[in-house]
Amino acid sequence: MPKSRSDIGLIGLAVMGQNLALNIADHGFQISVYNRTTDKTDKFVSENPNTPGGVVGTKTPEEFVASLAKPRKIVILVQAGKGTDAVIDSLVPLLEAGDIVIDGGNALWTDTIRREKALKEKGLRFVGSGTSGGEEGARFGPSLMPGCDFAAWKEIKPIWEAIAAKVDAKTGKPITGAKPGKPVSGGVPCTTYIGENGAGHYVKMVHNGIEYGDMQMICEAYDLMRGLLGMKPAEMGAIFSEWNAGKLDSFLIEITADILKQKDPVTKKPFVDIVLDTAGQKGTGKWTSVNALDMGVAAPTVAESVFARCVSAIKEERVAASKILKGPGKKYRGSKKALIAAIHDALYCSKICSYAQGFQLMRAAQAEYNWKLNFGQIAQIFRGGCIIRAAFLQKITEAYARKPELANLLLDPYFKKTVQKAQANWRKVVALSAECGVPAPTFASALSYYDSYRSARLPANLLQAQRDYFGAHTYERVDQPRGKFFHVDWPEPTRPQLAIEKAGGH
Repeated sequence: MPKSRSDIGLIGLAVMGQNLALNIADHGFQISVYNRTTDKTDKFVSENPNTPGGVVGTKTPEEFVASLAKPRKIVILVQAGKGTDAVIDSLVPLLEAGDIVIDGGNALWTDTIRREKALKEKGLRFVGSGTSGGEEGARFGPSLMPGCDFAAWKEIKPIWEAIAAKVDAKTGKPITGAKPGKPVSGGVPCTTYIGENGAGHYVKMVHNGIEYGDMQMICEAYDLMRGLLGMKPAEMGAIFSEWNAGKLDSFLIEITADILKQKDPVTKKPFVDIVLDTAGQKGTGKWTSVNALDMGVAAPTVAESVFARCVSAIKEERVAASKILKGPGKKYRGSKKALIAAIHDALYCSKICSYAQGFQLMRAAQAEYNWKLNFGQIAQIFRGGCIIRAAFLQKITEAYARKPELANLLLDPYFKKTVQKAQANWRKVVALSAECGVPAPTFASALSYYDSYRSARLPANLLQAQRDYFGAHTYERVDQPRGKFFHVDWPEPTRPQLAIEKAGGH
């Protein structure tokens, strides 16, 4: 028997919206749905008549809003940006004080802050909830990152904890086996209160930036095995399967193994060999990199992964350049087994540095926006449902449990010991990639980040002296307290161009 009012509503019945609606209904919550195209709503409802909670179709925004229990909880899953704003604007006149609007898309966190402020002024509550896991995650358990006031979180918490992915409380490994109408039970839900206003979407953005890094690092490991060892895809697939049974255990390593073993159904050749080497992107990796620059936080590995996609996009130009530009002729002649082990270590060490950069960026944002982020809990909710889910995340959770104010993951005893043990192999791989002309931008940038972070003295002293010379930007002294600035009255330069710059023309 349907309830007179639904527990929650959802607007936007594209694939993600449909899957999330069914996930909610599978957990016993009645959900009302609305889509601008009425035929899509009718088709969706008719195809899903017997969910545990029930799906209620509505034909107008007014009917949709009227079908919801108060305080109304409405999930929006439409095109980010103007599309989301348009839906919110259409809803506001129909809502009452205390109602909750939830943006479950990939919104820019500053848009979320703006929307939260605007709706708060109207007595409404806004939740920017990062949602990770793609279509499969939305259907059977995503990782959910809600940013909102705490009272709004308490209202949506029972639903969010029910529909989120679950991990085993002892091992931290995802609990799998969910089927339509039969969700998994037990375990720790992969959701938690992130913080106020835009915190949820910000953490989701950084998650995506880390995801870009993970994917590019795996591609570099594949390319090194292919380029230096001449390995075939199926053989590499077996190696990735072995790695997935160890400390590199992750969703991305698992699917990489599957992809490399896959045959193209048309040509029967290895599937990966018939895929064009140009990668797309939706912008969240770029957002992360741009924000890192804005915040003054070093996140070179994420940035290099974005740049790698940019270079991949100029396929015709690369093909032309390959006929003109020549690299080294050196070939690897050493042990195949030893190099595979070294690539494994390079991948793991680079991954540690990439995550260290991501968590440092979140720490800077916390200070910038007055959020109170729990980094251990954030790592916990990444363990299941999301694209970067990995056994490795349990180690991050443990690191922040040991020291909640940890400045950098590299300083944690586990990660410090791991990198110390594996860095010789890491350096060997980066050196070989350079000597043999196989690009490994994330491996190399992660190593440079590690070496920079562990350096008590960097050459920035010369850089700052240059800035003082040509622009009177001042400098600090090693024999004076920090925060005191000095300037040298440099002699007039002899070169004409530098004279112009010193006169104010730079």
